[in-house]
Amino acid sequence: MDTSLSWEEICDAFPILKNKDQSDCTADKFNILHGKILNSGSEWEVIELVMDRIELELRQNVAPRFWGKFTSRSTEMEGFEKFKEAVSTLYGTLSLFLPTLERLETLRNSPNNPEYICGEKRLLDTFKVITRATLHSQLPIDYQIITEDFYKVAFTVFCNTDKSDLNESAEDAIQCSGCNLETDQCQCKNIIQIFHETNRMLIELGLLERLAGDVLTRLIHKRIENHVQETCKGSFDTSYTNTLEEWLETVVMGWLTNIYGGGSSSENSVSLNSDETQNFLRKFKQKLEHLLYETYTRTRIEQLFNIIIEYPDSEPAVEDLRLCLEKTDLRGHLMGKLQRALETRLLHPGVNTPDILTAYIAAIRALRQLDPSGVLLDTVTHPIRQYLRCREDTVRCVVTSLRDEGPNDLAEELQRGQDSPAEDGTTNWEKWMPDPVDADPSKLSKARRTSDVISMLVSVYGSKDLFVNEYRTLLADRLLAQFTFNTDKEIRYLELLKLRFGDSQLHYCEVMLKDIHDSKRMNAHLHSDPAFELSNKQFVATAIILSAQFWPVFKDETLELPEIVKEHLNVYTKAFETLKGNRTLSWKPHLGAVNLDITIKDRTVNLTVTPIHATIICHFETKPEWTIDELSQVMHVPPTVLRRRIAFWQSQGLIWEASTDKFILVEDSVSGKWKSDVRSEMVCEEEETESAMASAHDQREEELQVFWSYIVGMLTNLDSMPLERIHQMLKMFASQGPSTVECSLQELRHFLERKVKEQKLIFSGGLYRLPKP
Repeated sequence: MDTSLSWEEICDAFPILKNKDQSDCTADKFNILHGKILNSGSEWEVIELVMDRIELELRQNVAPRFWGKFTSRSTEMEGFEKFKEAVSTLYGTLSLFLPTLERLETLRNSPNNPEYICGEKRLLDTFKVITRATLHSQLPIDYQIITEDFYKVAFTVFCNTDKSDLNESAEDAIQCSGCNLETDQCQCKNIIQIFHETNRMLIELGLLERLAGDVLTRLIHKRIENHVQETCKGSFDTSYTNTLEEWLETVVMGWLTNIYGGGSSSENSVSLNSDETQNFLRKFKQKLEHLLYETYTRTRIEQLFNIIIEYPDSEPAVEDLRLCLEKTDLRGHLMGKLQRALETRLLHPGVNTPDILTAYIAAIRALRQLDPSGVLLDTVTHPIRQYLRCREDTVRCVVTSLRDEGPNDLAEELQRGQDSPAEDGTTNWEKWMPDPVDADPSKLSKARRTSDVISMLVSVYGSKDLFVNEYRTLLADRLLAQFTFNTDKEIRYLELLKLRFGDSQLHYCEVMLKDIHDSKRMNAHLHSDPAFELSNKQFVATAIILSAQFWPVFKDETLELPEIVKEHLNVYTKAFETLKGNRTLSWKPHLGAVNLDITIKDRTVNLTVTPIHATIICHFETKPEWTIDELSQVMHVPPTVLRRRIAFWQSQGLIWEASTDKFILVEDSVSGKWKSDVRSEMVCEEEETESAMASAHDQREEELQVFWSYIVGMLTNLDSMPLERIHQMLKMFASQGPSTVECSLQELRHFLERKVKEQKLIFSGGLYRLPKP
């Protein structure tokens, strides 16, 4: 039997070797040649020979012809057509190789042939590998433009199919929202059909992922970003996570299902139901979900400052962000973005302190919901705390907000009370959660988790004393501004504050309220007892009797009252001394209120004014013309202060400035100088917000003067001392005295520097000493 095989016989079996059509070799002729090839034992050599010829044809003709379709285009629709034509041509060309591949497959049954060729068991799969490699070896630079045009047009049609169906019945619908053509020329159905057919070809050839994977991913990413922006732009009162997940499932994944199902999502679609395709779609969906969460999270982070300002109305947006942060790695990005937003939009001199506090309180509540561990809150709001510490009016604004009437954040927080430790989940092991990895290990986790709004505000200064002292000053102003002796509301708020700050720290405030109550009882007793002769006087004098050591320091102001007033006050003092024995009164003449009946010819008005205003008008009763200097000497009031107070009577038309610093009483109501709209009863509210207490700075200066006698004694005995030594000795000796005033090293340095400027100390060579007499 002849087993030799010639080249001509091999070419007859596989006409492709001579660039001929396979039809030149009939089935009978191939069967004869197939037997000779097997008998000769050269089937593997034939397979290699034919596959090399196929690869050469792909490289020299098929690939260049395919990529030649990816030329410039003027519109996306033109790019769509070019991509479709390129894939159709490629599919038709590669189909011509299938009969040859089938004949080659029959030669692989011999045990001498390798099991795998290019990693594939079937020659058809090997052919696809070679095709993909050949195409990618000649990949043009701008091929993605045409590819993107194809999928962008198809995706637009797919997303607007439902809208187009709805608009078909509309009378004014003259343009299709899918293909942007007039409705009577709509190509949407044709585009979808071409789209499915083209994808089916690419899937069969195994080119869909390699050719369009990056374009599909980028197109879907962009679509997700645009949809997220359009969906939740400026809207914080609605949760969007479920809506976005549903959109991803129905629109995006629906589109991908159509791509891999060749236009069919039914169970009859072999490509769609293959394990490989299902696994790919499942993994792709996971990636898209992560992208969706990341895009939504970044969008909300960009809006986070406004979300915080609108909290609690924006609570759904905060909850969405909390859930998304658990699925993304954007905590660091959030911290940096929010800190920059706060510093840019909030922490500058153009923003009022109450507005900063309002934003800070909203940030505490919003970030507490966003991160219950408190790590995010502690880190992000650190610049706010530093900035508030530098503002002089921060403490007063906080204390004022705690007490202000009407609904406000701090007042509600105070009434709500402090959260119990059990409520934060730290004592419930089933709800316990570890701190995030970015938590500061030097800070207690429980302190971060349980601190509420007021505790966070107190932590700005690190001590409750400053807030308690400020509240004490504010309470003093409020008690001295009203003369009804009604302290019920103040007692209620004091009890709430005691729950926060403790009884011992608010003991002074309790004494202040008791002084008001005792003063009311004292006035009633003295005026009801005829033995004290208070009811027989020209006018009734009542007093608020204060325990000086428990009240804040008053402003150092002087005022000489009229003799008739001093006489009444002396009578009151004697009555008090009679009742209290060895105790007496030291009057503050510039504080209080005076009710006046002023009669000018044919009219009488009733006014409630301050003592200094009443003293001014009383002097005009005895003498109708005064100069500023004359009044200043009589009243013991500085001229600048006096001029400001006289302005009130000028506004009422009772006093007229005849010339510079010369004032006369106006008695003629017809002359026009008397205000025609003066009411019968008025209250002087000038400077009603001005505190009767000394400022915190003045009070601190007075407290620091306690140390001066110690410093003078030390320098007298030791001649000269450095700053650190003075500070150590003050801590040792001054703390043993009756005063509990403390002084830091930095504060002591500033105090001594002022004494040097006042020439009460000399500083030389790092040592302080007293000047020689």
